[in-house]
Amino acid sequence: MRAVRPAPSSAEQSTSLAAESPSVVRNFLNSRGSGRLADASFATLMLICASTIFLIVLFIFWILIHNSHLSLVAFGWKFFTREAWDPVSGDFGALPFIYGTLMTSLLALAMAVPLALGVAIFLTELCPRPLRAPISFLSELLAAIPSVVYGLWAVFVLVPLMRDTIGPFLAKTLGWTGFFEGPNFGVGLLTASIILAIMILPIISSLTRDIMTAVPNSQREAVLALGATRWEMIRIGVLRNSRIGIVGAVMLGLGRALGETMAVTMVIGNHPDISKSLFAPGYTLASVIANEFSEATGDLYYSALIEIGLALFLVTIVVNAIARLMVWAVTRGAPSRVS
Repeated sequence: MRAVRPAPSSAEQSTSLAAESPSVVRNFLNSRGSGRLADASFATLMLICASTIFLIVLFIFWILIHNSHLSLVAFGWKFFTREAWDPVSGDFGALPFIYGTLMTSLLALAMAVPLALGVAIFLTELCPRPLRAPISFLSELLAAIPSVVYGLWAVFVLVPLMRDTIGPFLAKTLGWTGFFEGPNFGVGLLTASIILAIMILPIISSLTRDIMTAVPNSQREAVLALGATRWEMIRIGVLRNSRIGIVGAVMLGLGRALGETMAVTMVIGNHPDISKSLFAPGYTLASVIANEFSEATGDLYYSALIEIGLALFLVTIVVNAIARLMVWAVTRGAPSRVS
């Protein structure tokens, strides 16, 4: 007697149908092809986009070298270590401008970084919630003010204040250091440094605030659970985890200070001199190009100014290299963590 096979269930029927005929999704994917051509094209496009960065930097460097050829032939690389700047006799050197650029930028960082860190810590950890938005808005508003407005404010407010109040006080109390001696006309390295510090303060504080906000609350809670005070929690749980980003924010502020032109030109005094006193007038790489490029006469004069641009380009590269070394020294190739 022959056994009767039971009828297949609905699940078995659907499984067998799926095995016999490909699904709709499979048919759709098969109709589109493997996608290798699209992937290869996308990878090639991204490689081209990344390569343009190197090409742009090399193109700028080549243009600066090519157009400063006369100055390079006349003075060589000693152009960057010579103090002379005499357009009448055709004697040029970039050392006073390099000195003025580095001095004003470093002084601005020394004044702006502590204030920026204080603002960022207050807004993220200590500020009452109703005041957080207005203070953050005002801090970011400072970054949107044009450079020439800062310069006008410095001319009408900061310069008289430096000449009549701040300068005499510094000369009386700190004149023995040698940094605050000589005639004080209100314009000079210190005035330019103060206006630069005000300009880079909102950049550093805004970036630092965003970096500190990104630190997980679990880091704060873990440090507080171990019995730490509020300051210890900020130092160990927040600042230590934010140190890489803070270094990057400071370097961005330094980049803004190195390349600032208009505001510095209006208050630095525009005199190519190297002086220990911060009251003395000075010159920066950017300000000398802005002041004298349109008035330059002669090919050698033009070439010297373009070589000043080359000096600014090289200083920027060196500063960024130092920033990379600082980040490496902090991280040693390992991600930041609470210890």
